[in-house]
Amino acid sequence: MTSTETLRPVRIAVDIGGTFTDLQILDARDGVARAWKTPTTPEDPSIGLLRGVAEAAERFDFALSDVGLLLHGTTIATNAVLERKLAKGVLLTTAGFEDVLEINRHVRRDIYGLAPEPFPTLIPRDRRLGVTERMRADGTAETPLDENAVPALLDRIAALGADCVAVSLLHAYANPAHETRLAELIRAARPDLPVSLSSDISPEIREYERTSTTVLNALLMPVVKAYLDRLEARLGEGGFHPLVFLVQSNGGVCSLRMAAEQPARLLLSGPSGGTLAAGRLSTLLARPNLVAVDMGGTSYDVSVVQGGRVSVVTQGEIDRLPVRLPMVEMRTIGAGGGSIAAVDAGGRLTVGPRSAGARPGPVSYGRGGTEPTVTDANLALGRLDPEFFLGGMMKLDMAGTRAALTAKVGTPLGLGVEQAAEGILTVTNANLGAAIRLSLFEKGLDPRDFCLLSFGGAGGLHATDVAGELGMTEVAFPREPGTLSAYGILFSDLTQDIARTRLLRAIPANLPAIGEGIATLRAEADARLAADGIAPERRRIVIAADMRYHGQAFELLIPWGEVDAPDEAALAELIASFHAMHRQRFSYANLDEPVEIVTLRAIATGVLDKPEPGDPPPAGRPARKGARQVFAEGAWVEAAVWDREAMTALDVIEGPAVVEEAFATHWIGRGWTARLGAAGTLIAQKEAA
Repeated sequence: MTSTETLRPVRIAVDIGGTFTDLQILDARDGVARAWKTPTTPEDPSIGLLRGVAEAAERFDFALSDVGLLLHGTTIATNAVLERKLAKGVLLTTAGFEDVLEINRHVRRDIYGLAPEPFPTLIPRDRRLGVTERMRADGTAETPLDENAVPALLDRIAALGADCVAVSLLHAYANPAHETRLAELIRAARPDLPVSLSSDISPEIREYERTSTTVLNALLMPVVKAYLDRLEARLGEGGFHPLVFLVQSNGGVCSLRMAAEQPARLLLSGPSGGTLAAGRLSTLLARPNLVAVDMGGTSYDVSVVQGGRVSVVTQGEIDRLPVRLPMVEMRTIGAGGGSIAAVDAGGRLTVGPRSAGARPGPVSYGRGGTEPTVTDANLALGRLDPEFFLGGMMKLDMAGTRAALTAKVGTPLGLGVEQAAEGILTVTNANLGAAIRLSLFEKGLDPRDFCLLSFGGAGGLHATDVAGELGMTEVAFPREPGTLSAYGILFSDLTQDIARTRLLRAIPANLPAIGEGIATLRAEADARLAADGIAPERRRIVIAADMRYHGQAFELLIPWGEVDAPDEAALAELIASFHAMHRQRFSYANLDEPVEIVTLRAIATGVLDKPEPGDPPPAGRPARKGARQVFAEGAWVEAAVWDREAMTALDVIEGPAVVEEAFATHWIGRGWTARLGAAGTLIAQKEAA
């Protein structure tokens, strides 16, 4: 792949959120990364994207033709699933297994509920069709594929008005021959009909999860393709024609071709950028243990960096639908600056998960919102400057905000405006702290051993309060935190994940079969990177294995490095790593118990050029802006106001204080002291009790 920076020096990373579209622009000519924000356009996110790029070009003085690379994180797939704006699909599966989606795992989340909410089923029974064939678990055919029945099957698909087809045949992970042949016949008759095969998107054991992933992928194919078509149609405007990659759930990027074929890989596209940035900052700050929290307008995403490594899981879920694909490990709750506060019928104050979104947004935006939000509460308490929101680009409506807080929260609870707003923040911070506790406690980790990395447009206003509640004594506020997910995306590499289930005992006698499986994976990974135009010297392929004790119903993902033809020593090292991981996760390890390899994985990386950005010099103005009254701990207090962009390493901030920058505001609570650290990061530390 030719270095795009050599010919076109500007690289842009974009993270499209529910409220704002965030951009990070890295110009190789001066080596400085700059941030920009513009409102998201929910009706067509590509409109906001292109508008943001044009605004950034004017602000930072570069031409659209200078942009060589666009790295794009998007919530288009996530929102389509959550809002059920999906294509109309048909599922083809082995005859007799049409109800796998509805049977699922018989899991009841509310075990005491008299009327439990049923699990979602995206394709109804009349559009789940059986195919005469059957493959055994060892990959041999028990019943051949009945090709003579395919014309009638095609007529049924046409009669149902299907926009796409998902194909998930029994044991196709062991032998995809029947799926591949069925797809050939469908495409020959209907070349316009998108087809998703389980043996392509998720060739792994577990029928329900594999089928769910395949169905999600199929239903997203027309949706994502329509978005990519609109995006590509706009890319030529004004000489703007960069090479475009989309961010995947695993934190890497993929080509537009791969995104169109396997859109399910985009389900955690945007949030994964923040986790990537956390991994990078863990090294720069010499803090191997970080809890990264991204608080934007609608959600609060929690991820953990332990020992300098970001956790990746092989299965996640979206709206209770399992997705059997690698993704960064993250917990998300509906809590953000736009989360709506309300008093329920029992007189209880609630915050979220409903959000005011980008339209109309919080009451303070003055766009017609009538329900108070977390942002409105921060404004009423003086933590936000109504004249300096988004660096002064937007003026906030203080009078409307106070009126809404009084009407919707204060009067129903018999509270004044300040007490109502403070109550909203108390509830919000409790919810945020609970999400962090759960993310750490489930791994047997102690919050006191971690530094809280706070980012997102709204995160800085809550970080020291949440950290104090958890017993954490250090908070890191990165530069330009409102666009940190975009910053993480800026340094992404092209990544392909390839998996093959092959159930084997982890014993020396099986080394030939294990080596054969690894060789097959490495060859496919190398071919995929070559197809994406990655030069051989820029290709990196590492192997991992899903492992378990014999008889267990779950696996742990164990990295194996750049192993090629493993010997007994390499296998023993892998087994030892599994025992250690099992002990860390579950507090015990059965060293004498037989260990199995369930699935082998290849993580193929195409290394993209990554110029190292420099830190911009401090602005030539006083760092101390003055002071203002802020309501905290039940009373109005005077808080110093600092200009983040003018600070130097000599400045020391004593809480209570407010730190302002173009796209974020930070609250430094009483008892906290903050100074600039590495990479321009503001480090706040709590005084010892």
